[in-house]
Amino acid sequence: MTDRVYVLGVPVDAVDMEQALMAVERMVHGDHAQAVIAVNPEKVIRAQQDPALLARLNNASLLIPDGIGVVVASRLLGLARMRRVPGSELMPQICGLAARNGYRVFLFGASAEVNARTGQVLRKRYPGLRIVGQQHGHVKENEHEQVVEHINASQADILFIALGSPRQELWMEKYLPRLCVKVCQGVGGTFDVIAGRVRRAPWLFRQLHLEWFYRLLAQPTRIARQSALPLFAWQVVRKRVFG
Repeated sequence: MTDRVYVLGVPVDAVDMEQALMAVERMVHGDHAQAVIAVNPEKVIRAQQDPALLARLNNASLLIPDGIGVVVASRLLGLARMRRVPGSELMPQICGLAARNGYRVFLFGASAEVNARTGQVLRKRYPGLRIVGQQHGHVKENEHEQVVEHINASQADILFIALGSPRQELWMEKYLPRLCVKVCQGVGGTFDVIAGRVRRAPWLFRQLHLEWFYRLLAQPTRIARQSALPLFAWQVVRKRVFG
């Protein structure tokens, strides 16, 4: 079990990478599908305004502290000491675990080209990795039932969903009870990074916890999404000062 705290009313688990990976391995040996979702400042603000998203987060089995803002806020508010666990790094770690233990993997999301390329890269990077199914994310609303059937027919143990947030979380809320997988991780744009379509922030930016700033420089259109950051920071300061 992990220690769950609430940052500005939104849940997150106080884990590091090793603990997160251990939790995933326990899930693989469970008896029902369980969700792994990343939590960052943007998602905290969105969840405050979206009851459906907040409900999905509360129902998730593992909520990783994906954003450094969440880690810092947890410490400043005296909730817990945790380390950042980027979803884009947890997914490859899970693939390594799957390759070593023979777990079956399904890739759902992104464009057809990116999805296919992601499978090729992962098979090469993790020899023996059993990718038993792939499905791009450009699916019409009336086709999702068939996607669920496809995933279940593959007998996958682990499902990675790259539909973007909050779409992937809401998809899990709707379909997770009907899935036969054991682990379902929402991975956002990670397929694009693995496939080489999007470059991850250089090492120095990651070490300084400025990956969000690098993404903003590379994609200025993200500024609307990242407007949640100052609001998050203000709420943390107000909470710390006034309780």
